[in-house]
Amino acid sequence: MVRIALLQMTSSDLPEENLAAAREMIARAAAAGAQFVLTPEVTNCLSTSRTQQQAVLHPEENDPTLAGLQDAARQHGVWLSIGSLGVKTTDADGRFANRQFLISPDGEIKARYDKIHMFDVEVTPEETYRESDGYRPGTRAVLADAGFAKIGMTICYDVRFPALHRRLAQAGAEIITAPAAFSNVTGAAHWHSLLRARAIETGCFVLAAAQTGVHATSRGAARQTYGHSLAVAPWGEILADAGTETGITCVDLDLEAVKKARKRVPSLTHDREFDGP
Repeated sequence: MVRIALLQMTSSDLPEENLAAAREMIARAAAAGAQFVLTPEVTNCLSTSRTQQQAVLHPEENDPTLAGLQDAARQHGVWLSIGSLGVKTTDADGRFANRQFLISPDGEIKARYDKIHMFDVEVTPEETYRESDGYRPGTRAVLADAGFAKIGMTICYDVRFPALHRRLAQAGAEIITAPAAFSNVTGAAHWHSLLRARAIETGCFVLAAAQTGVHATSRGAARQTYGHSLAVAPWGEILADAGTETGITCVDLDLEAVKKARKRVPSLTHDREFDGP
């Protein structure tokens, strides 16, 4: 049995504020017995302004949020999934990476994953996103070993791509992370269904720490996110739903449930080649 904690945050576009909020929540989660703590997508800076992002983001090697969260994991002796940080890259076009980190209880980076699928959509005429304008997509799926479980790493819009999740599960994932900053419109329509589907298809626990509410902004338009951080069991049951308030949601996971679900419906071993279309 492992106790996990989903941190539901309302990150602003000021990393120092968000780091302080995350550290305080990690301390409370550890005090509640959590061994694995998960933060949402873009924990360090949720912004619609490329100018603001350029002003406050850093390369990974000197990112103060990353360093501060590594210190928090070390201080409290917990495994930490930093859902993602916006980080500067050396790309010629100046785009950032949307990067998730798995941090060990000694504060070391055990794995990193760059979001593969970019949220380039027109949800409504008034709500349009072009994530690929500011962030360059990753190219590599990542499976990490945290000792207590093997963890497949995904971020937000990745949830709509079952092939990525199937690849992770067939490689040995028992838990899949799905940190998010989901739109209110798509969240209300699809969030619960998508996460449950990915859990059922893979026989994995799916852990989704989410951003929520209206996000304070220094530049650019304010964003609103859906919340509802979820923990979903391998059989598809929703173990916890954090609603729309900021806070900490703790859940005890029995990893034996992964084996049981896959024994009942061993679909991960039933792939067949086929022709067409």
